Amino acid sequence: MAKRKEETPPAGSPAWMATFSDLMNLLLCFFVLLFSMSTVDNEKFRQIAESFSQSFSIFDSGSTSIGDGVLISNGVSQLNELDEYINSTGKTNESDTDSNEIKEFDEMMQEIEAKQLEESEQLAEKIEESVQESYMSDKIEISFTSQYVQLTLKGALLFDSGKTEIRDDSKAVVDKVGVILERYADNVIEIEGHTDNVPMNSSKYADNSELSCGRALSVYNYLMETTNLDPSKVKYAGRGEYVPIADNSTPEGRAKNRRVEIRIYHDLSNYQ
Repeated sequence: MAKRKEETPPAGSPAWMATFSDLMNLLLCFFVLLFSMSTVDNEKFRQIAESFSQSFSIFDSGSTSIGDGVLISNGVSQLNELDEYINSTGKTNESDTDSNEIKEFDEMMQEIEAKQLEESEQLAEKIEESVQESYMSDKIEISFTSQYVQLTLKGALLFDSGKTEIRDDSKAVVDKVGVILERYADNVIEIEGHTDNVPMNSSKYADNSELSCGRALSVYNYLMETTNLDPSKVKYAGRGEYVPIADNSTPEGRAKNRRVEIRIYHDLSNYQ
């Protein structure tokens, strides 16, 4: 089979190069005309040159920027002079600004917490007076945090072992607690049940978590039946054995851990 003869390209430059050269010439003429018609404001040019000269040590009698100026110098010393340069331009170091903002935020949070703690302390004093007037100081312990005032009732006082029904001889105590709670009916109230870590031996409740939930619910239901508290403002939960306040290895510690806590949140609390 005969081989196909290769075509010889035409002599001279490609056709597109002539067109491209004409385009470049036209553009050059266009910018030359623009420059010839423009005027330079000597005063503005002088101000710009002086500004660069003061900041970066250039345009100053032909001196170079290497080794001159605050930011540009030899070696790592330019990093050491960074703060000096930032201050000379009238700006503050970003890290200093961040530190000041964090400090101001911390101070603001401390002030808010101090006001919350003061509010809790005042509320605790009023509740303690009510408890003393009701002759229940030996049955109810009062404590407070920046968020709430807490009334702690011993579990042995309210319930028989392994039971969730409130004992008849303890209902008078819950009644007096209900009277106190009604004075703060507009506040959020939370009821928590707690147990020790002794395993449950009951067919009704699988573990201590269920038992603590049942006890908290019993107190909740009793208060809803005997007071005018708003159910939407009262919450209940069971925490089981997982939030002890004493050592579960001793009978005394286990007795303290079996308890019901009632928390009254004040108006400045974060928990609404």
